[in-house]
Amino acid sequence: MNNIRQLAALALLKTQDKNAWSNLTLDKTIREHGLDRRDAAFFSALFYGVLERRITLDACIAAHSKTSIGKISPKVLMALRVGVYQLLYMDSVPDHAAVSESVELVKRWRQGSAAGFVNGIMRSFLRSGKKIPVPNEPLDERLSAEYSCPAPLVKLWLDSYGEDFTKRMLPESLGRPPVFIRVNTMLTSQEELALSLAGRGVTVTPDAEVENCLMIEDFGAVSSMPEFKGGLFHVQDKSSQICAMSLNAAENDRVLDACAAPGGKSFTMAQMMNCKGEVVACDLHPKRVGLISRRAAEMGLKNIRALVLDSSVFDESIGLFDKILCDVPCSGLGVIRRKPEIKLNDFSGFQDLPKVQYQILKNTSRYLKEGGLLVYSTCTLNPEENERIAERFLENSPGFLKSGEFLTTPIQNGSDGFFTASFIRRES
Repeated sequence: MNNIRQLAALALLKTQDKNAWSNLTLDKTIREHGLDRRDAAFFSALFYGVLERRITLDACIAAHSKTSIGKISPKVLMALRVGVYQLLYMDSVPDHAAVSESVELVKRWRQGSAAGFVNGIMRSFLRSGKKIPVPNEPLDERLSAEYSCPAPLVKLWLDSYGEDFTKRMLPESLGRPPVFIRVNTMLTSQEELALSLAGRGVTVTPDAEVENCLMIEDFGAVSSMPEFKGGLFHVQDKSSQICAMSLNAAENDRVLDACAAPGGKSFTMAQMMNCKGEVVACDLHPKRVGLISRRAAEMGLKNIRALVLDSSVFDESIGLFDKILCDVPCSGLGVIRRKPEIKLNDFSGFQDLPKVQYQILKNTSRYLKEGGLLVYSTCTLNPEENERIAERFLENSPGFLKSGEFLTTPIQNGSDGFFTASFIRRES
C-alpha cells in the first residue's frame, strides 16, 4: 500500500494546486496506474477521505503543531493529512503503519528534515487519544468541526432549512455516494447491461424508482469499462436522471439543453425521444461542446446537435423549442459528497451566481414556443439560487405559469441535492 499512499497524496496535491475536479483526477489516476480493484478501493477511500475531512484533519494537526497550518510546506502538510486520516478513520490500518508511512513519504519527497516534525505531530495526536478539537458553541462552528463542513455553509443550511435538516444532511455529505448509471436504451436494455456488468464482477442494483437506472459497485475506472467504451451507458446520478425526465421529452420534440456540459441530461432526453426529433445541446466552451458531440456519437445518439452558445445572450438563429432545460451553473452544494473540493471554495464567490442564473433563465425562456415547457434546475441546496430565482422569474414573466417544483436530497433516497422548477408558456 506504500505506493498507493503516495499516489493518493500526489493526486490530492494536484486537485489542490490545479483546482481539478476530484472525480476526474481519481478516475485518471486509477486508469493510468492500472490499479486493481483492491488498490483502487484503498486509493479512493484515502483520496476522497482526506479531501472531504480536510477541515477536521487540519484542526487536529494545528492542535499539535507549533507551526501554523499556512506555514507548513504543502507536501509535508499533505503527508500529515494522509497520516492523520488513517489514524482517525481507517481501522484496517495499524497506527504504527500510518505514522511510519507518513514519515517515509516526506523522505521520498526529499524533505527528510521534516521527518521528525511529522513523527512528533502524529505521535502527539496519538497520545491525546486521537481527540478531535470540537467547540461546544456556537452551533455552526461545532457542526463544522464535527462534520468537516465550512461554518458558512453550515450556517446557510441552519438558516434556510432548520436544525433538524442540517443535522441529518451533514452526515449524508460524507462518505462515498452511490454511483448511478443510465442505460442507453438505443443500444441495449437494462437487463442485458446488468448481466454484462455482473458477468465481470460488478455489483448491479436496478433502482426501484427510476426505470433504466442502475446503481453499480465494485468497479474500477468507469472509462475503462468495455460497456462504457461501447456507449451502452453514461454515468448520471438518479437526481439528474429525474431532472431530465421531468421535461417529458417525446418523439419529434425540439428540445434545448441550454447549459448541457458534460451532456448527461441531453443523452437521457435523446433516448427518451427514441432519437426522433432534435436535442440542441449548448455550452459556452468549445472544448466541452466537442466532448458532448464525441460522446453522443459513441452512444449512437444521432438526434443531438452540440452547439457553442452563450445562453445568457439571445440568438434568434437557433429558433424556437417545444421544451427547454435550463440547468444553470451553480454553487454545487448538493453534490459536495461527490465533489468535496467544493467545500474548500471561497463562499463569497457564490454571491454573484443568482444574477447570472436569472439572466440565463430569463434569456432562455425567449426560445420557448407557446404551450411549451421550461425546466429550471440546479445541483445546489441554496434558496437564493433555487426558490428565489423561480419566484423572481414568475414575477417578471407574466406569460408563464408555474407547473411544479421539487427538491431532492441524499436524506430522501440517496440521490444528490437537486432543485427543479417547471414553467409553462401561456398560449395567446
